[in-house]
Amino acid sequence: MELLSDAFVYLCAAVIAVPIANRLGLGSVLGYLIAGVVIGPVLGIVGSETTEVQHFAEFGVVMMLFLVGLELQPAMLWKMRKQLIGLGGLQVLGTTAVFAGAGLAFGLVWQSAVALAMILALSSTAIVLQTLNEKGWLKTEGGQSSFSVLLTQDIAVIPMLAVLPLLAVGHGGGSQGDSHGAGHGGEALASLPGWLQAVVILAVIAAIIVAGRHLMRPVFRFIAESHLREIFTATALLLVIGIALLMDFVGLSPALGTFLAGVVLSDSDYRHELESDIEPFKGLLLGLFFLTVGAGIDFNLLFGAPVTIFGLAIGLIVTKFALLFGLGTIFNLKGADKWLFALGLAQAGEFAFVLFGFALSAGVLEPALLQTLTLVVAISMLLTPALFILYEKVIAPRAVTQSNRPADEIDRKGRIVIAGMGRFGQIVGRLLITSGYDVVILDHDPQTVENLGKVGLKTFYGDATRPDLLHGAGLQDADLFIAALDDRDKQTMVVEHVAKTYPKVRILARARDRHHVYELEQAGAHHAEREVFEGAMTMGRRALIDLGMHPFRARSKAKDFWHHDRAMLDDLRENYNDGGVDKSYIDAMRAHSQTLFEIMRTDHGDEKHERTERGWTPPPKGDATL
Repeated sequence: MELLSDAFVYLCAAVIAVPIANRLGLGSVLGYLIAGVVIGPVLGIVGSETTEVQHFAEFGVVMMLFLVGLELQPAMLWKMRKQLIGLGGLQVLGTTAVFAGAGLAFGLVWQSAVALAMILALSSTAIVLQTLNEKGWLKTEGGQSSFSVLLTQDIAVIPMLAVLPLLAVGHGGGSQGDSHGAGHGGEALASLPGWLQAVVILAVIAAIIVAGRHLMRPVFRFIAESHLREIFTATALLLVIGIALLMDFVGLSPALGTFLAGVVLSDSDYRHELESDIEPFKGLLLGLFFLTVGAGIDFNLLFGAPVTIFGLAIGLIVTKFALLFGLGTIFNLKGADKWLFALGLAQAGEFAFVLFGFALSAGVLEPALLQTLTLVVAISMLLTPALFILYEKVIAPRAVTQSNRPADEIDRKGRIVIAGMGRFGQIVGRLLITSGYDVVILDHDPQTVENLGKVGLKTFYGDATRPDLLHGAGLQDADLFIAALDDRDKQTMVVEHVAKTYPKVRILARARDRHHVYELEQAGAHHAEREVFEGAMTMGRRALIDLGMHPFRARSKAKDFWHHDRAMLDDLRENYNDGGVDKSYIDAMRAHSQTLFEIMRTDHGDEKHERTERGWTPPPKGDATL
């Protein structure tokens, strides 16, 4: 029952803390760490058993590296080789060199300095990728560069696991536990000559590659044909655990073996099935691992030397930021992208906790030093959301307007001014230009301006939220202003400015969703169009046709839906307020949804005139789809 009570405490802490942390923008990793702090040092609910639990939970890292390997298809790695080797490789090697020098300056032996430097060179994949995805920054140049470096770091963990035992200086950490098999692995080969041990190890690695390429595929096919999901899951776990035991048997890191197996199976037909089966176990074990890390934080140490701990954490962030900013400059990252790249990766990562345990068991780092560094890493991760807020609210707006490239001088005027030439603005702009209208186009992305210029679309570089640029574009003499910016807040802001400053200009605006439509209308837009609505309508009509409905009938259904949605957009406007939605809005929404069901299930008699429209072939009499 003691096991069940401990499991209940850990699960309860995770279920409560992690959703709250995600809602606050802190990410799941910090949620687990905070939960561990609460049930450990703060409330004292868990205690000495956390060390044993942590060793069990470390198997989540083995699973994580198997999943990382599954994502690293050889063709993709080859395609990204320049960024991985260049940007990512320089980041890992450069940061390692700088921190190793700092470690030597603080009096560490060179082995410990190098080990510590390698660990601190890593950043938090979980926090950074989650934030980039949530904010929509992953597709930016800065986001893509960050992804390349994080991928390189994940790959670099493998050689780090292999190198750390070679740096052992005998701090007696082995008694602390066997992390990833570092303490007991290889005893079976200890009696063999060195050359024969090397042969056995190479043979095991070759066996993993050959089995992954030729044996496991028919095995997975056979298991899949049984149509028993739980057996496929059991097979996936058997594969990971079996390889981990085999690598431990020959004295190598289990994580290295499972990573290698993941790469071998990355182009398998069963890759996605393996990912979906392993992911829940990996997530729970890693979450448990971070919980134990938080529970093991020594707050007496923090309160005893707060200036030292926070000073080291801030020094870590500042040093990594400076190195990353320099690399961004070398690799031609501009403006906001360079700041996003440097600030986003400036923290230490979750792999540090794993490698600390590995280094301790291997005798590379002293336990007292690791207690301090665990606090430093945790604090640097806790400060990461603040760094992203600093970027988003302070640096990004200034970085755009203060780019190295000055705004273009606008030497032409037109009846129409378009702000933003993303995927939405380009379609509108091409339609108007090819129809013979004079259009002045503004965009703040230098690459977009350059690409459009190559295909003959003259675009002026500049931030359309700047009043002087809008005036220079001739908006005071224009008939129409089309706001098509990607950023929701900036879009509303520029619409409000144009509506107040140029009241005679008609404003058409791109909206993110229905609520953004209302915001833009309140800001002064004469018409706001949802960016994906018409495309989604076309896709829905195509789906009806593919399901067997006659094209004429599908078009009629789509028109009914379109008219109802427009009417609902008008009706719900009265129930919407700046604070969002209330009960009256939700009630009105439910009523309209019920009405839509009735409309879509009813055939109308007003379709007769549509049957004679040019280009339409009426469905044959007795068509079952009617």
